[in-house]
Amino acid sequence: MTRNGTPQPPPAVSGRRRATAALAASAALLPALLSAAACGGPAAADAAGKDVTVMTWAPSGTGAADRPGMTALAEAIGRELNDHDGLAGRKVRILTCNEHDTTDGATACASQAVNAHAVAVVGSASQYGSNFMPILEQAGIPFVGGYGLSGPEFSSPLSYPVNGGLPALVAGSGRQLVEAGCKQIALVRPDTRAGDALVNYLGGAVKQTGIKVVDIKAPEKSNDYSQEARRAIGDDRTGNCLLSALGAEPTANLLDPYRRANPKNTQLASVIGSFQQSVVDSTGGDNGPLHGAYATGWFPAESSPVWDALRTTARSYGNGATIDVSDPGVQTTWVAYQVLRQAAGRIDRSKPITPKALQVILDSGDPIDTAGTTPPLGWGIANMLPSADSPRLVNTSVTFQRVQNGRLTEQHQGFTDVRWVLTGDTPPA
Repeated sequence: MTRNGTPQPPPAVSGRRRATAALAASAALLPALLSAAACGGPAAADAAGKDVTVMTWAPSGTGAADRPGMTALAEAIGRELNDHDGLAGRKVRILTCNEHDTTDGATACASQAVNAHAVAVVGSASQYGSNFMPILEQAGIPFVGGYGLSGPEFSSPLSYPVNGGLPALVAGSGRQLVEAGCKQIALVRPDTRAGDALVNYLGGAVKQTGIKVVDIKAPEKSNDYSQEARRAIGDDRTGNCLLSALGAEPTANLLDPYRRANPKNTQLASVIGSFQQSVVDSTGGDNGPLHGAYATGWFPAESSPVWDALRTTARSYGNGATIDVSDPGVQTTWVAYQVLRQAAGRIDRSKPITPKALQVILDSGDPIDTAGTTPPLGWGIANMLPSADSPRLVNTSVTFQRVQNGRLTEQHQGFTDVRWVLTGDTPPA
């Protein structure tokens, strides 16, 4: 698991298409229900059942793993909802929790969600899915639009991911670099079991193209990636491409020796989460090492008008909080709350919004429109990825972006579906 802001891939998809077995919910609640003193927000749901409590958590004050914009945006969305019709006519209470990037923090946040009778945990980030998902499963609380940092987010029957995690990004990057004319792709990735899976995803994306994949294992955390940069650049001939899938902080550290090497022909590429617009800005914009770099994302570029509503909410209801709308965690949280709004709106207003009622709506498979930020989303049986390991990975579409004039812009409009890569199928004609 990377601790640097880029999602860990779920377990590698095994074999060709096969039927997806139903996954059983966890049978035991974790015994350690820790104090929720570190978590903010109301302590309990409205006794009359007319108010709706929702939780969002993310680490803060921990370093590279921090995603404080996710909880800040959740609070802003809550204020905006209550200024209008609430959540499908009900006043909404947004609980936020700092999970501190620890197992104890994750279990404490999940326990607070249970104790507060939250109807859902929405748009949250934690790499400790093995710790928090059993608690939510035992209480029947849906986990909607997590950032995709752990395998259980793509396998639990109560998880409703809105993005395809790192597998979709790496597979998509492979397809993007095929279009870019790469003849060799040096993949700089974590030296972990999760990193091993990324080599397979990239290889699947470029099979039958003649492109050579060079696997460069790197430490998850290091201040010096000079050796890895030299190996990735190699002889710096035309057609050489370097793809970083290390995470935000390590990729930033990789850019230093890359800049010093000053390659003339090697094409740089990465995945959103390993860098974003704020990194482009901080490294010199159009005059920095990311000039012309390719990027694969889950969502449209930050400059796209699909994010206008997000910008308005952050500006009008953020209460001065720093909410970077180019951050993929913030964008994931926005999409997750769009899903919640749509699902809640389909529940009869004469009936309460409950975790079970939301689950029924989400499991129906009826498509949910996220206003262009993703393709329509659904989690019915027909939507599932044919994989026993990652069936909940339903959004297999990515976007192709490139740094031009110092801005991450859409290389071409629309989404590219890489489901065939994730299932090991033959490339489409």
